Amino acid sequence: MNGRGGKVDIVDYDLDWPQQFAQLAARIQNILGPLLLSVEHVGSTAVPGPAAKPVIDINLVVANSREEHAYAPKLQDAGFALTVREPNWFEHRMFEHQAPRANLHVFSSGCPEIERMRLFRDWLCHSSEDRALYARVKRNLAIQNWTHIQDYADAKQAVIAQIMTRASAWVTAR
Repeated sequence: MNGRGGKVDIVDYDLDWPQQFAQLAARIQNILGPLLLSVEHVGSTAVPGPAAKPVIDINLVVANSREEHAYAPKLQDAGFALTVREPNWFEHRMFEHQAPRANLHVFSSGCPEIERMRLFRDWLCHSSEDRALYARVKRNLAIQNWTHIQDYADAKQAVIAQIMTRASAWVTAR
C-alpha cells in the first residue's frame, strides 16, 4: 500500500526480518556514530511468528529529535527519506527506506512513546493469545480499501488499547 491508500499488504512472518533489522541497525550506527543513543527493532516484524506488513519498524533515539540538522542529512544521504515530521506528537520524525523496506522512527531521549512501543512488542512476544488476536485484526483490516494508510493504523487503535491494558498489568506485576 502506498501512503495514499488501497489495501494493506500483510504477509506471513519472514525469518529474514531480524537479520534485515540487524543490517539496517549496523548501517545506522555507522552513519550516526555517537549521535545515536539507541536503535531498536519494534513493531510486528520484531515479534516472531505473526503476520505483518513487510516493513521493518525501527526506533532510533537521539538527544533531541527536533535538531534534524544533526542527523537528517546523514540519513538522507544513506537512502532514508524523511516522510513524516510531527512536532506535536513527541517531536516524532519518520524516515522511509526502500530495500529492505523500513520505517525509521526518530524520538528524543526520554520520550514515553519509546517505552510504549517496547512494551507492546515485548508483550506480544510473551502472550500467544494477544499475538494471535493482533494478527487476526490486522488480516481482517488489510482486506479493506483504505483512503490513507493512517486510516488502517487508526482502525487498529481499539485492539491496541486492549492489548496495552494487559501489557501494562503484566509489566506492573513483574
